[in-house]
Amino acid sequence: MPSVDILILTNGPGEIATWVRPVVRTLRQQLKDDRDRVRISVVLSPCPNASGKEAEIARSYPEIDRVQAAKDFWAFLFWGKTAQNWHWRKRGVVLFLGGDQLFTVILGRRLGYRTVVYAEWEARWHRWIDRFGVMKPEVMAGVSPKYARKFTVVGDLMAEIQRQESQRRDPPTPQTELIGILPGSKTLKLSQGVPLGLSIAESLHKQRPQTRFVIPVAPTLNIETLARFAHPKYNPLIRQFKWTTGELYWNEKKFRIGEISTSICLKTPSGLNVYLWTQYPAYELLSQCQLCLTTVGANTAELGSLAVPMLVLLPTHQLDAMRAWDGLPGLLANLPIFGSPFARLVNRIMWFLLTRKGKKTRFAWPNIWAGEAIVPELVGRWQADEVAELAIDYLDHPEKLQEMGDRLRKVRGKAGAAEKLVRLVREELKLGRSTELV
Repeated sequence: MPSVDILILTNGPGEIATWVRPVVRTLRQQLKDDRDRVRISVVLSPCPNASGKEAEIARSYPEIDRVQAAKDFWAFLFWGKTAQNWHWRKRGVVLFLGGDQLFTVILGRRLGYRTVVYAEWEARWHRWIDRFGVMKPEVMAGVSPKYARKFTVVGDLMAEIQRQESQRRDPPTPQTELIGILPGSKTLKLSQGVPLGLSIAESLHKQRPQTRFVIPVAPTLNIETLARFAHPKYNPLIRQFKWTTGELYWNEKKFRIGEISTSICLKTPSGLNVYLWTQYPAYELLSQCQLCLTTVGANTAELGSLAVPMLVLLPTHQLDAMRAWDGLPGLLANLPIFGSPFARLVNRIMWFLLTRKGKKTRFAWPNIWAGEAIVPELVGRWQADEVAELAIDYLDHPEKLQEMGDRLRKVRGKAGAAEKLVRLVREELKLGRSTELV
């Protein structure tokens, strides 16, 4: 009986956590855990938003057999040689879950494998790709009728996070009010996000002493590095804006979610303990939060997929804050010589555009998906007390949090995309329901 290879192409941290994770789980559920018959390999391509830890995260998924880091991608693409000189079976599928869809065409031809692409917003290379699993019917608009048979609406992979995590644990029953603080993973986001987040937490705690706070630590950071952003010796913005400091502290009273616990905190001058959560992904933790305070980026996508209410902070206290933003503005702001003047100019322009009446620019992913404001975006030099008051208003009116959560669920669509996408892979491999190769 012949064996097969499934090669997954992906790139950034968001894709690894929200696309690859549910798909490999479903592959193993449906194809069993027979590694001699079905081998799953992940190859990472370069990504401007990459943290450098993507390969390590992928290796932590027990369903995956082999992982190659992004630094070795080009040699594989151009010459077909992996860093560890992997052997490839004669039969297989290249499955696209992030990066450039053209890579799927090239590697599918090189290996002689069938090709399947998950297309969230846009599907390309219709002629050369064998199957497309698309998020919504709109992605199929403009597709030539002769290629229509290749397309299947599978739904939203990100919606799988909530479904799979809920199946793996009991429904959340929080004993206390829990607020998550997600300051980001890049230095220029952390320099503002960590002390501002601690300041908001202190302001909130004064009025709601029952509330507990936790920071899910990005997998690219260690706790010592994160703690430096809460210390004025290493972060001059703290004194400049009179933000709250925090010292690394091991608390005798542990904070626990399910079977995971932590005693590591950032302790503020008032004695407030903000716990640090190093388990990744932190979906079980985030699902327990009544509200999260987050910066822009992949965090908003993951919180939206989990239907967790959030306040999205885009602080402009530091004139060079645009260096930490994603996309073209961030790239231009980091140019040598011209970067700092550009960052100052763009900050002023963006402040005008984003705060003028009637402007509909959106930066949080749920708002981009919906084309309207589902979650509040707080742009500018917001004071900690102001953000705390807004958070308290939501906490005092749980019906508002419920409405936000319901709208987040609606905008991402129904779950089930992983099963439908895996069905396409099985069809291309000619795998029947009994997983027998035919």
